Amino acid sequence: MKHLSRILIALVLALVIAGTLPAQVFADALPEYVSEVKIYQGSCDAAASEGFKILSDEKGDPIDLNQGSGSTDIGAKGNKKVYLGYKTTTNKKDAITDLALMNMKGGYSVSEYDALMEYQLKEQILPLIDRFIVAIKEYRENYYSKNEANQKRAQYVHDALNKLYDDDTSQLLGDLLLHETLYERAARLYDALSSAEQAKTTIFDVSRKLYENFSEQERVEHADLVTIILQANGQATLLLENLITRAADTEDDTWLERLEGVTYEDLLAVQSGSPTDKMNALAKQYDDDAQEILAMWDTFKDQLDKYDETLALLKAEEAKDLSKEEAIVAGYDPEKATDEQTEAYANATAAIRLHSEIIANYNADIFCHDLLENIDYGDGTLLEFFTMERKEISDDITLLYPLVACLTGGQRAGLEFITLQELVMIGASDAEGYKNAKIDDMITASVYLGVDREIYQKGGVALTSEALRKDAPAAQTPEKSYACFIWGCITAGLALTGIGVAAASFAVRNTTLKAITAYNDKITNLTQAIKDCQTNTKGLVYHMADTVELNVERGGEMQQEVQNVVKKYGTYLDEKALPSIDNAIDKLDDAYNPEYLARMTERSETCKYMMTGAAVFTVVMIITSAVLIGLSYAQMKAYYNVDFTPIPHYMVDAKDITAYNEDGDLIVLKNQSAYYKAVESNRKKGDAYFSDIGACADLNGCVNPQWLALYAVKNEAMSPILASSLKVVVGNVTVPQGYETGIHMFGEKAAFNLNSKDYCWNQSAKSVMVYFKVEKAAPSSAGTTGSNFTAGNLALAGGAGLAIGALISGLAVSAAGKKKKTEATA
Repeated sequence: MKHLSRILIALVLALVIAGTLPAQVFADALPEYVSEVKIYQGSCDAAASEGFKILSDEKGDPIDLNQGSGSTDIGAKGNKKVYLGYKTTTNKKDAITDLALMNMKGGYSVSEYDALMEYQLKEQILPLIDRFIVAIKEYRENYYSKNEANQKRAQYVHDALNKLYDDDTSQLLGDLLLHETLYERAARLYDALSSAEQAKTTIFDVSRKLYENFSEQERVEHADLVTIILQANGQATLLLENLITRAADTEDDTWLERLEGVTYEDLLAVQSGSPTDKMNALAKQYDDDAQEILAMWDTFKDQLDKYDETLALLKAEEAKDLSKEEAIVAGYDPEKATDEQTEAYANATAAIRLHSEIIANYNADIFCHDLLENIDYGDGTLLEFFTMERKEISDDITLLYPLVACLTGGQRAGLEFITLQELVMIGASDAEGYKNAKIDDMITASVYLGVDREIYQKGGVALTSEALRKDAPAAQTPEKSYACFIWGCITAGLALTGIGVAAASFAVRNTTLKAITAYNDKITNLTQAIKDCQTNTKGLVYHMADTVELNVERGGEMQQEVQNVVKKYGTYLDEKALPSIDNAIDKLDDAYNPEYLARMTERSETCKYMMTGAAVFTVVMIITSAVLIGLSYAQMKAYYNVDFTPIPHYMVDAKDITAYNEDGDLIVLKNQSAYYKAVESNRKKGDAYFSDIGACADLNGCVNPQWLALYAVKNEAMSPILASSLKVVVGNVTVPQGYETGIHMFGEKAAFNLNSKDYCWNQSAKSVMVYFKVEKAAPSSAGTTGSNFTAGNLALAGGAGLAIGALISGLAVSAAGKKKKTEATA
């Protein structure tokens, strides 16, 4: 079995440490994907020197994504040109898989993301660490143990972990974990607090304060395990968890040796109380871990059941001739190689690695079968035990209690991170097997390899969701502001009409009043004329004057009255005066018109009311017009001339993120697994708005009132964007044939109009939409290249351990095939 150990340990650890041995493929026949995008504002002259192609039309001319939006209207985006630059790659893992947009007021929250991260930390990461600390302590104890097998096992794990280093301390992980971690020290301080004090804080809070007070040397010596588990590359974390679990078990014998002599009845015997109390006590101690083992049962049973088939497959695999591939690898010179030779080398390397991995897995299956077949257990063998039907075990989970009881605390804590096959092989390994484990040629890598740690900076990531987008403050739209402006103009027109009515009423009333005055003056003058025709008879004149005034007042028959007076006093009148008096009386009689006076008076009053009403109406319309136009201006200013808020460097959806492949199939991603990163622009320090939004791209060209940020994501569970498919459609909202989506708003599938009325008041601006296609090949299942937080629970999932059997060390057992019977107790 020694060849098995050497293959599995030396080879497969390289497969697990993400990115340490990346496959490089260069072939003209491979499709090109979009690997990077950049927005150029104003000019794209520098794009070529920076390695970016500019999205162009069929003639090869760069396409302005801001075209047609320039206008003198309030709120128009202006004429600043915006170009899309992109780079290409043939490597799918480096390909952008989606491009999405977020508007400044589109519905996102930085604080809610921070709260989500805090929740994830306290609800998932810290409970994991609480359990895993037990395994780390056993690793330390074994590293300094006098038990040769335990020591060699821990030293092997130490050397393997030293292939990972912690950037924050610049320490190798194996060395770092030999010292007490920051979290362990914080836990001791927390345990020393009173109950009342513990209620006011958490271990994590204590850990934070402790770290703040650490000296530089203390920060180097004591690993910040919380940060490592939270932020580390998911595959690196799996390797850490898997290896530490291997290093657990500080007993002098192995769990397999202990299991041989332990039964459920033995476990009951050491419990106190009634039979029911005993069973309940055992269930409380062992049931959860037994369920973890049960979840792995079918996979391991299937490996054991296919023993004969595996032997045949192993023989066939070992018979394969890989001399051609080995020759290609041996003769490869990266300094002189052509693209074809590099491709051939990559293919040959992949074939050799796959061949070795398949052999390693087959050997592991065969090894476990042979081992278990030769270990007695109960009335049969451990092989018979592990090949029982899952239903038989699930019907009586107590069958697994002895197995759990024989595991140490560290092993039980690590059940989430190893397979059942690995657990068996760990229990079968001896010191000789670990001596043969050669890992010196492995590449050392950062535990944070491939993880963009900026996402853990507070305020750098925003959370978006359907609820946030729906509940976003409804900003006054340009259309509503325009309506206010139109109504303001209408009311201004009505005010002008009111002014006209008031002016006309005033003019008519003024003319009427003048007519009334003229009439009254005429009557007065004619009356005075009669008085002027007086005679020397003073009494007659007075009497005549009184009579005239009386008749004028009462509107009686003046002439008859005056004639009566003349008759009565005629002897006293001057004969020459009589004709003048008669003439004056006739004129007064002709001029007197009470109907005319009443009509003119009524008209005057009517005009007075009209003038007053029109004046009030005009004032109201003027005020209303001023309010509406002022409101329109305020709304337009609020909508179009707002202060830029910072553009979050990352955008992530709170719930499952959905994306579509070329066939329109819906792909659902774990909530924190797809971090959309803000695309950068050619804006630099000193340019306008740099202090507000930095280098983050604004597709509105920073002349629109609200930024429209572009975000890109690279996610293995989504199909890559084909570079050749990028297409801009101007002035036509019909989706081009063969296309499904394009640059879209978060939460939507359809390509978004970059000249949307929501962001450009120029109603005549042509629509601008950028479409793209993704590769039709089915997307791969989600991997663990992200950190534990960004991968959700993926890296922390229990039951199956690592996905590939190649991580199994397959440590050689010098005593393989020999029955082992030792006394063991609960």
